Amino acid sequence: MNPDAPTAPYGPLWPATASRAAATARAERPAVVVLAVLVWAVTALSVSFVGGLGCVALFWTAGAGGPVGTILLLLLPIPAGAAALVALARTPRVRALAGSTRMLLLGALACPVPAGLAVWLWGVSGA
Repeated sequence: MNPDAPTAPYGPLWPATASRAAATARAERPAVVVLAVLVWAVTALSVSFVGGLGCVALFWTAGAGGPVGTILLLLLPIPAGAAALVALARTPRVRALAGSTRMLLLGALACPVPAGLAVWLWGVSGA
């Protein structure tokens, strides 16, 4: 007995997804994967440094009884930047890229601002 016999008259179970997955499958290149990991590591470290420093300033200001609204406004670009990256990642042109290339592109767009801010804050703090 043929195991494909029950589905043969009806065709594949998901024709659109099967053909789309085959058409959009791209070969992952190891160099691009390594670069994407390095760029995202720098981005994650710098965002955590800037966010952590901002949270420390927020807690110290709140503990001293000062206004915390200004510091909250200064921390607002972190989730706004993440939302902008998610919106960019959902565009059709970016979704058509291979996974590693997409992550490298998004990481290259996300990295300069927090990394530059972290370097500037590190220099200002005198550490």
